[in-house]
Parts: sequence; structure tokens; C-alpha cells
Amino acid sequence: MFKPARHGEVGGVSLQRSQQQKPLRSHDRFNLCAEMSHKIVNLRVRDVRFPTSLEQHGSDAMVRSLCSSFSTHLSPLPLMSTLQHTDPDYSAAYVVLDTDSGLKGFGLTFTLGKGTEIVLCAVKALAGLVIGKSLQEIVSNFRGFYRLLTSDGQMRWLGPEKGVIHLATAAVLNAVWDLWARAEGKPLWKLLVDMDPKQIVSCIDFRYITDVLTEEEALDILVKAQEGKKQREDQMLKEGYPAYTTSCAWLGYSDQQLKQLCSDALKSGWTRFKVKVGADLEDDIRRCRLIRKMIGPSSTLMIDANQRWDVAEAISWVSRLAEVKPLWIEEPTSPDDILGHAAISKCHNRVMFKQFLQASALQFVQIDSCRLGSVNENLAVLLMAYKFQVPVCPHAGGVGLCELVQHLILFDYICVSADLRNRMCEYVDHLHEHFTSPVVIQDAHYMPPKDPGYSCEMLEESVNRHEYPEGDIWKQEIKK
Repeated sequence: MFKPARHGEVGGVSLQRSQQQKPLRSHDRFNLCAEMSHKIVNLRVRDVRFPTSLEQHGSDAMVRSLCSSFSTHLSPLPLMSTLQHTDPDYSAAYVVLDTDSGLKGFGLTFTLGKGTEIVLCAVKALAGLVIGKSLQEIVSNFRGFYRLLTSDGQMRWLGPEKGVIHLATAAVLNAVWDLWARAEGKPLWKLLVDMDPKQIVSCIDFRYITDVLTEEEALDILVKAQEGKKQREDQMLKEGYPAYTTSCAWLGYSDQQLKQLCSDALKSGWTRFKVKVGADLEDDIRRCRLIRKMIGPSSTLMIDANQRWDVAEAISWVSRLAEVKPLWIEEPTSPDDILGHAAISKCHNRVMFKQFLQASALQFVQIDSCRLGSVNENLAVLLMAYKFQVPVCPHAGGVGLCELVQHLILFDYICVSADLRNRMCEYVDHLHEHFTSPVVIQDAHYMPPKDPGYSCEMLEESVNRHEYPEGDIWKQEIKK
């Protein structure tokens, strides 16, 4: 249920632990890496599942296909299709890297329950490429390490750079980035912000995208954005990054729930709302009218069909919903047909993002911290989006996605786009209490994390209770 996020609290969970932290440190990037090798000696991965289907949280969330998502502005009418997920159990393939120094790195990728065990197998298949390498060795040639994981001569056949193997790659790389940020004593967004533009560029694999974005162009974008960077960082620390909520309008919620959740959200300062649609047209019209009436004409409304429709159905359906004045339609149809659509919602990797941008097939880009190849590939997409002047509005929610993607969008504003117009980051009020450094929402804005790392370490007690199938939660469910 949506719980209003107050100062120092998110989802009803106290953040005192997070707020009583040491101030951000500004020592040189490689100081701590140089002091110790932080050699990776072990990689562990666990299947962590939460029974969210019991209360219909996330109801209608389709499989988020094979990467990040695109949203379509409602000027040209959009498109999309696939079966609806009515019973998602929000889950994660949870990775822990152990080093010889005792420092650990934590990472994850998001799943919906069944199939998480397949991602675990893929992570284990990648482990041999990671164990034995030092953090210094990885970050001194991060582009090479990214390509090592994505271009193995045999495992590449399972992708390349898409599907289960790419989900596994994201989980491993997220853990590496978390390890690096912890070694430097900084939250990940601050690690990125403090990097020299050349170092940022060196983390990106430009293979397949140089016809749209070259290393020289990427460096030029980052260098030009240095002007005003300190002021933008100070602004974020004071005000936070604007967010929108999806917590109020899952398809499985009753009208009474919708009204109560919208009312609570409005009282907490929310002015941007996303509604799930696509199951039944007349019901969608009724629900969207109800929510528009609740939030008023000045609030922003978006709709998300989670790949429900084919092209003709999408055009007809969205035409009927146009009366509620949605800003965008998210995931209207198939993720793979680029030139066949005037608007499309998903892609597998930076290469498909490139084509969507080239084809003017989207008006909003929704990056994803677990569908794309971690920070490395998201950096490429942020820079391409800037070149095409398409605003980035990240996808979040799930397990840990809010915790992860907040770092990326802070970096985008401070070091790339320098623009908040038509920009916001998704927030869903689920499962934050299971993380050691949960997101902090104040006045409907993401406040920059202060703890070192990528914010994806889970509480050990939560992992033990929700590990599938041996955790206490699942032993109880299996007995029912």
C-alpha cells in the first residue's frame, strides 16, 4: 500500500541510520584502489523473491522484455503487445563479490519470480571471468572488462548483449561498480560526478554506436557540461531530483484503493502519476477518468500498457484514452519492431537505443539499471539521448531499481543534460525496507544518497528470510 513519504522516512521505514552518515569525501579517485588490490576471490549469487503477488503489487507488469524501456509522447499516437503478468513476485538475482581485503561489492538484477534460477545459472557462468581480477585491474580498463563479459566466445551466443545473459552481466557489473564506489568511500553518483570526462568515456563500449556517437563527441558533451556542474550538484543536494509515482494505480487495485492511495500521495506532495492500462478498454477509461478527477487538471498523468497491444489496437485504444491528457504512453507494443512504429517502448541494448533515436521513434528515454549492461551501457545511452535532445525519465520500482537508478539520473543532470524540463524519475513504494541504504524521498524528490556504494546491499536478515526456496517466507508459502 502507498505510504506517504515524509522527511526522514520512506515507505514508513525510518532513515535515521542513513541520515547519520559521514559527509561526502573528495579524495582522489584511485587513492583507496591503489592502497589495496581488492582482488576478487569469490562471487556468490542468491535467488531472493518477495511474494508481492499476494497483494497485487505490480499487477499487470509485463516481463520488461530484454532491456530498458521507451515512452512515447502522445503527439504521434503509439503502439505495443504481450501477455499481462497478473501475479509478479518481485525478485532479484543478488550478487556479492568478496575480496582479499575484506571489502565486498553488492549487485542485483530484477526478475518477477519464476526464471530467477536461470539468471543465477548465467551469473555463475560469468563468475570465472571475474574471480581472480583485482578492482584496480578492472577499473583501469573498464571498457575491456565490459567487453570481456559481453563477448565471451561461447556465452556470446546466448545474447549477444540481450536476454538472460545480459541480465546476469548487469548484476555482476552492478556489484563491481558498488565495490569501486565503496573503495573510494563515495556513493556511486558522486564517484561518477568526480570523474574526469576522459575516465567516463573510457568506461563505455562504443562498438556498434560510433555512427551516432563517437568517443570524441561523448568527450565534448561531458567537457562542455563541466560549466555549472558544482552549482547543479549543490542544487541536487538541497532539492533532490523530481520523481513520479506508480504506486497508486496497479491494475489489481480496487477503486477504493486507488482513491485512498491518490489522496495519500497528493497530501505528500506528489504531482506526477502513472497508471497501468491495457486489460480492458472501458475499465481503463473509467479508471483513468477517476484518477484524473482525483489529481486534478494541473497534475501530470502518464499511462503504461506493458507491451499489451499490437499496432492497430494501440492506436485505437490510446485515442480513446486521450481525453485524460496523458503525457506519454509507455510500452504500447512489441519491443523489437523499430521502423514499423511511430512510437515504441523498449530495447535490448545501446544498439537498439541508437536506432530508436535515429528513427525519431520516441520522445522519452527510460533507462533501466538492470536491463542494460549496468552503469557502462547506461552512460552510452545518456550521452546519445543528450545528443538527440530526448529527455531521460528512468524506469524504476521492482526490487532495488529505485535505489540503483537514482545514481544514474543524478549524474545525468549534473554532468550531461543540465536540464530538468520534462524530466522525472519513477518511484514505487515497495520493498525499500529490505535495503541497508534505502532511497530517501522528500517532497516527491529523490534526495542524493550519502552512503558509499551503489545502494543495492540488502539486509542479511531479509535475504535469508526471502531466499527461494529455503527462506522462512517461502517455506510458509509452500506449506499453504
